[in-house]
Amino acid sequence: MRVRGTWHAGCTLRPIVNRFLARRHLGTLDAMATAVWTGTLSFGLITLPVRLYPATQPKDVRFHLYDREGRRIRYQRVVETDETSRGSDRPDAPRTEREEEEAAFVGGGEPERPTAPVEAPVAWEDVVRGVETDEGDVVTVPQEEIERIRPERSRSIDIEDFVELAQIDPVFFDKSYYAVPASPEGTKPYVLFHHAMREAGRIGIGRFVLRTKPHLVAIRPMDKVLAVETMFFGDEVRDPAALAPGLDGVEVDERELDLAVTLIDMLKTEWDPAAYADTYRDELLRLLAERTPSKKPAAEPTATSGSAVEELMAALRESVEVARRDRSKRSRKKAAG
Repeated sequence: MRVRGTWHAGCTLRPIVNRFLARRHLGTLDAMATAVWTGTLSFGLITLPVRLYPATQPKDVRFHLYDREGRRIRYQRVVETDETSRGSDRPDAPRTEREEEEAAFVGGGEPERPTAPVEAPVAWEDVVRGVETDEGDVVTVPQEEIERIRPERSRSIDIEDFVELAQIDPVFFDKSYYAVPASPEGTKPYVLFHHAMREAGRIGIGRFVLRTKPHLVAIRPMDKVLAVETMFFGDEVRDPAALAPGLDGVEVDERELDLAVTLIDMLKTEWDPAAYADTYRDELLRLLAERTPSKKPAAEPTATSGSAVEELMAALRESVEVARRDRSKRSRKKAAG
């Protein structure tokens, strides 16, 4: 059953918050990150064995969902009724599980209440994947057919071209990774390739499959290591002109332009990432650390089944009868004596 609840910070303790802060700010690469991929960077006849590590670590404070008594809310796979299966794009439609997970992040707001009843849970073996057509029909695909066309996991990132970084708009970049040498023997060619890319002023464009998804990637030299940026494919980036068609033909006054440039010159500085902190997250962590934890709800007593109760009553009646017989025997012996 889809259950939606309210935020409950009762299980959050000050030590947990402190460990959260320490885990997010301290430690080495080996302590903080796990390689998501191991393989080679290849171009021409050169191969570099590398490991891929996430370059970023989101620090959003993530909540679990509880009811007002502090009991954890879980999700179930359910078959929705007609009222709830018409798509989640309606304004009053209940959130999908993915949307519920996103709402659990900071600022996600209070989850919505279900708008219609749902039927019984569905077993995994009865679940198939599908999409809804524009006409409202559903097309399902068996898992074995998806597995048949799914690309195999890559063991190599094959660099196809070298381009100038300035030619790529940042909107094409998705997620960043660090590619580091996978063995001591690969350190020398790795450093050589890193220096060569910096001298040439070019970055590599290649492809590989991470887990089950094909990716277009850009390999670029940073200060000491190579960064691998997964990229959106060309047809995944929206045309901004279609979103703002009224920008063409707008004239700008020279005096207004000079004044705007002057304002920018007054505010320009060197980039310092440490100067931009998530003050809302820090305030939320402080709030959680100051909260008094709620007591864990006591486990509800297990109800005795009907058959067990009947067995107990039968045993008690039998015990009473035995006791009566024993007492009657003792009375008769006493009278005879």
